[in-house]
Amino acid sequence: MIDYLAIINKYCAGNEELKTILITHSRQVADRALLILSQHPEWIESGLVDPVFVEEAAMLHDIGVTLCDAPRIHCLGTHQYIEHGYLGAQILREEGLSKHAAVAERHTGTGISIDQIVRENLPIPLADYSPRTMEECLICYADKFYSKTKLNQEKPYSKIRLHLWKYGSDTVAKFDEMQSMFEPD
Repeated sequence: MIDYLAIINKYCAGNEELKTILITHSRQVADRALLILSQHPEWIESGLVDPVFVEEAAMLHDIGVTLCDAPRIHCLGTHQYIEHGYLGAQILREEGLSKHAAVAERHTGTGISIDQIVRENLPIPLADYSPRTMEECLICYADKFYSKTKLNQEKPYSKIRLHLWKYGSDTVAKFDEMQSMFEPD
């Protein structure tokens, strides 16, 4: 198991407020993902999902916010918040964590497509940032339930869907698909 807290401490050095927010939010995401996994032991037994990796990747999925300008959550960097996924992936690759990096770059929204980057003129490198593995999808899904501005408050499913509508019906459909896979009625 990697020491994800050491990595968080390294990139949040001197910014205790951000570190607290990042650890709290990431722990919530990790706990939800692990709870879902506990209800699907067959995924673990089959080797489809590694719970140790899920915890590590969930704890590091937002490390890129340390380079962004988002004063509400004490991020004092220079990049736009939308860039935190690919920036986090760069950080994690530099740390030798390429599999964790894929989670960081593919967790935003329900994934960001090339079409969306072009259509919305997003300031991120042109690539498909859609989750591809079960582990990436699980962390992406769990992340939608928690905000970094309202810590310790879980968002209801209906509110998440309403928020995602501004990104189009495809985004909502992806979230609904994730929900039916991870938390069916």
